[in-house]
Amino acid sequence: MNTLTIQVPEKLEKEREETVRFLAAKLYEAGKLTLRQAAEMAGMKKWDFAETLIRYGIHFLDQGAAEDLEAFRKSHAQ
Repeated sequence: MNTLTIQVPEKLEKEREETVRFLAAKLYEAGKLTLRQAAEMAGMKKWDFAETLIRYGIHFLDQGAAEDLEAFRKSHAQ
């Protein structure tokens, strides 16, 4: 991973770890990062980060898994 420096209000600097987790979660939600990449950015294990996503109300299935699940549901709804 590369390092990116951003300016944040002092309040966020005091909550650095939570701010990084939040940014990683939002980047994951936007499809910019995989679960593995977001977890790495947050300095967490993948499944621990998945719990963080749940706290933020973000579904942690990747898009491919979500599409497969939806296709399965449709095929069994008939």
